Amino acid sequence: MASQTHQHLITIFTTKTKPEPIKNKASRDLWKLVVAVSVPMFITITIVLLFGSRRKYYRDVLATPIIFWFPPLWFIHAASLCSSFLMGLAGWLVWADGGFHSQSDALPLYIAQISLSIVWDPLVLVIGVAWLGFVFCVIHFGTLFACYLSFQRVNTIAKDLVTPCLAWVLYLTFVSSKLTYLSLNFII
Repeated sequence: MASQTHQHLITIFTTKTKPEPIKNKASRDLWKLVVAVSVPMFITITIVLLFGSRRKYYRDVLATPIIFWFPPLWFIHAASLCSSFLMGLAGWLVWADGGFHSQSDALPLYIAQISLSIVWDPLVLVIGVAWLGFVFCVIHFGTLFACYLSFQRVNTIAKDLVTPCLAWVLYLTFVSSKLTYLSLNFII
């Protein structure tokens, strides 16, 4: 009986399993990268196409001679797309390192920041409620900063990819605060 158990253990430890071919693993990971980057970008493009064309409010703001430093709409949309791309890439890096499983707050923060990133265009550019856009920008910045701290514990490259997104949201917060100030003083 003991010799059978001993023989069974020797068989288990000496039997080699075939590792997964590198090509299959790489193609599967590449597909996941494409999905992780394209989903946030698709959502952003959809919001831009749905709400970016109705820009009467923002055209009125740009017509005000006091406001020469406001970005044009094409820049806002391009920067939002770049931010979505960087956050998708950062999210994939965190997922690839197992961060969404080990860091319990990483995935909800990531989903919250994606949700908050699509709110500014309709609020400010279409509806023209700059003060609410400012509130959402502050919440978005806080969520993005928490995402930055959570990603930092998992992957430093992902943390570095979030940094330009933080700068962009901070700039949108500044623009929203100035729009709020101008709308309260009836300049626009």
